[in-house]
This record gives sequence, structure tokens and C-alpha cells, in this order.
Amino acid sequence: MRTNRALGRCVAVLLASAMMLASAACGIGGREAGGDAQSKVVAKTGVINVVASVGQWGSLAAQIGGKDVKVTSILTSTGVDAHDFEPKTSDLTALSKAEVVVANGVDYDSWATKSLSREATVVSAGQTVGATKGDNPHLWFSKDARSGMAKELAAVFSKVRPAKKAYFKKRLQQWQRQEKQLDASMQKFAQGHAKATYAATESVAYYLMSDLGVKDVTPQSYVQAVMNGGEVAPADLQEFQELLEARKADVLVNNPQESSQMTNLLTGTANKSEVPVVDVTEQMPKQYDSLTDWVAALVDSITTAIDPEYGCTSDGDDADGEDSGEAQDSQDGQSEQSEQSDKTDAIADAKDSDTSTKQKKCITGDGDDASQSGDTKSGTEN
Repeated sequence: MRTNRALGRCVAVLLASAMMLASAACGIGGREAGGDAQSKVVAKTGVINVVASVGQWGSLAAQIGGKDVKVTSILTSTGVDAHDFEPKTSDLTALSKAEVVVANGVDYDSWATKSLSREATVVSAGQTVGATKGDNPHLWFSKDARSGMAKELAAVFSKVRPAKKAYFKKRLQQWQRQEKQLDASMQKFAQGHAKATYAATESVAYYLMSDLGVKDVTPQSYVQAVMNGGEVAPADLQEFQELLEARKADVLVNNPQESSQMTNLLTGTANKSEVPVVDVTEQMPKQYDSLTDWVAALVDSITTAIDPEYGCTSDGDDADGEDSGEAQDSQDGQSEQSEQSDKTDAIADAKDSDTSTKQKKCITGDGDDASQSGDTKSGTEN
């Protein structure tokens, strides 16, 4: 009798265990199925919300993204010292809501990559080219940095909007054709002006001048003092003035965003010594619709200053002999530019020329133009 009862208990325990195992197996299967279902991320659609720390990188993002991006640039004013810039609460809010954040890096805009959402993707120029703290931060003037950033932006946009990959690839190729033309014009100048020299009140155009093959003759003691943020010794300033007076520099590059009594003294000395002065700001002036346009205009200004007889096609004589079309109006700093249509994407670039100076063009549209931006908006300009 006892044996039967013991056997019955064993059978009951075995049955209960079997039921628990079966239930657990079903539960595991259910979680796995549920996990598979949850792992399938629904692809996002619609315009990509892009926020850039500075207008020049925001412009490049718009060139690559076209009508499928909405770009907001935080710092766009040429009247603000970027090194001392403090973002507003509204700027930080915009960054926190961005799907893609475009930053310069190299400690130039560290505020731009703080307090971002977990889903945000950061595209950094510094990381793209391997630049670190202490390197010259004005990377948008480097052809290598621009090329690397264009490719990275196309890759990131394609990742977050896979269905638009072909479109972003096409935009990148359009941009690359324009950049190739610009690079060719710089190489042509460099080959014919191997002995060209320049001096600079501040190293804002270091990469651009290097790409042009122009030698920097700025006194090194002056350069070090400015880079370290210290006072320039009177002897170093005098050495710089004497260099300009002796016309050992073919052009003086001046950053008006870093204006001071010292820089005014140097530009004044250059003017008296008949050394051309070319102003190069850190932020992209509003009259330019794209980073490509701005850099091309600077190349034109610098090469003309060094060699007035050198240039590409005079204004009004496009290489293709075609009318270049009308320039777009400058966008308001706080207003959002209307969405560009596919037809607008194909319009060739043209800029309003200075009425007092006949500008030269070192780059022309090829009829399939990536210079027209997508939906862009400027942020802080204080």
C-alpha cells in the first residue's frame, strides 16, 4: 500500500515537472518570437532632421542631402567669434532633437555634441580626417576634409534612409564633380606659382593656402603667440611689419572675426606697402548658397590678389557659353528656406557679382548641379 502511494506521488511529480517544462518551452518560444518581431526596426521615412554646429558644414549637408534633409545651422554669423561662442537654450534643444548632428570637432564646437539623444548620429570633421585637439580647427577649408565629410554624410543619410540611397549617391557624385573642378583650378595655380607666398594675421586659411601651394612666411614667433592665445611681443610684431614693408609676402590673409588693434596695424602696414589684403572669415558669409561657392570665391580672390592676370573664366563668359541663371536671394538668419524641387536641384550655380569688381569664376555648373541646397535654416547669430 505504501509502495503504491509512493509510486503515485512520483508519477504526480513527474507529470507536474513535464507540464512545467512544456510551459517553459512555450514561454521561451514566445519570447524568441516576440524578440524577433521587436528586432525588426521599421525603416524611418520623411525628411531627415539635420542640425549643424556651423553654417559651412550645414551647407555641405544640404548639398549632399538635397530635398530629403532639413538642415538647421546654429552658428552662421561672421560677426561672432566662434571660439567664444555659447549656444542658447533653443540651440541645445534643436541639437537634442536632431536625427543627424554635423560637427566640426577638434575642440572647435564641443558644445554641439553634448546632450544629444541616443538615436542621434554624429558626423564629425575632426574624426573623419583624424584631426585632434591642438590641430588647426578650420577643416572646412581643407579639400581632404570636405571630401571626407561629403562621403560620410552620404553614407549616414543612406543608412538612416535606405530607400533614398540612390538619390544621396547621385548628390554625392554631383558634388564630387564640382569639387574636382575646384581642385583642378587650385592645382593649376599651384603649378604656375611655385614661389607664391603669404602671411596671415590668424591661421584661418591655413588649409586653403596649403591646397593652393602658397608658402606661409608669417613669422613663427608671431604664429605661436596667436595660437597659444597670448600677447604678441613688440619685437615679433615689428618683424611682421618689416616683412610686409619689404613685400616678402605676396598677399596678407586677414580674419576679420579676430579683429584687434594689432591686426588693424598689420593690415594698415600691408595697404601702405601695396601688399594685397584678403579677408577670410571663419563662418560662411550669407551671400553664398554653398560651401563650394564660398571656397571657389576665396580661391578666386586669393589667386587674383597674388597674380591679377591669373584667373579662370571672366564673369559673363561661362565655359559652356550658357547663361548661368539667377542667384538665389540670401536667406534670412532665422527663417527657413523653402524646400527645393528636383528641378531646382539641376540648376547651375550663379552668384551676384560685386558691381565694382568684375569677378572671375573658377568653377561652373555642369547642368546636374549639387550646389543647390535642401531645406536649410540658420540658428543663432548673436
